Amino acid sequence: MSTMKTQSGLMLLLAVLSVSEGDGSRVVGRLDGNVTLPCTCDIKYYGALPVCWGRGEIPNSGCIKQLISTDGQKDTEGSRVSSRFQLLGRLDEGDVSLTILNVSETDAGRYGCRLWVPGPFNDLKYHIDLTIEEAPVTTTPTRQRGSDVTSWIGSDVTGDHTTESMVTLPQEMWSTAVANIVRLSFVIAILPALLLTVAYGVWRRDQRSDSRLNQSEKEEEDEGSSSV
Repeated sequence: MSTMKTQSGLMLLLAVLSVSEGDGSRVVGRLDGNVTLPCTCDIKYYGALPVCWGRGEIPNSGCIKQLISTDGQKDTEGSRVSSRFQLLGRLDEGDVSLTILNVSETDAGRYGCRLWVPGPFNDLKYHIDLTIEEAPVTTTPTRQRGSDVTSWIGSDVTGDHTTESMVTLPQEMWSTAVANIVRLSFVIAILPALLLTVAYGVWRRDQRSDSRLNQSEKEEEDEGSSSV
């Protein structure tokens, strides 16, 4: 009977421990950016609890490779290993999430959040696996000063070099150019016709002048013949 009670007690203890450790979650961070690993406490049920954050699996007590801790109201003095690790949430509302500033590749891995609940084996444990990805390449438009030409330049996130460059003319300039070409084509097409019309008018005028002159000379010759 005693053995059965002992086994039942051990099974209950294992069940409590498995529940208190919580399910592991995954978070993706961007290289050189900031990332927040979530961890919260039911402040209405437990009140303000001491919390510690560490790297790797959470041990039976304390935090391995502790990064920062809090007494539930403020950071514990001297507990922070680097200024890159911050508790920026509302501690008075139970938000004890860990924010990592200026993320690097070495920050990838497992983190543990331990909430110190009074009583034996009552601590709450949460594991978060952090994956680091490079920031995507962005394309931003820039306008050159003193010019209507727009340059589209795609640079990598560090701005060390240009990955793509393309220069395009604004739509207004294309419209103006097409209109000027149409006008020039019209002038070129109609100019020969105008020149032919003017030339024909001059030729007709000369023909009429020659005709009148010949008629006048003939009339004078007729008059001279009649006088004789």
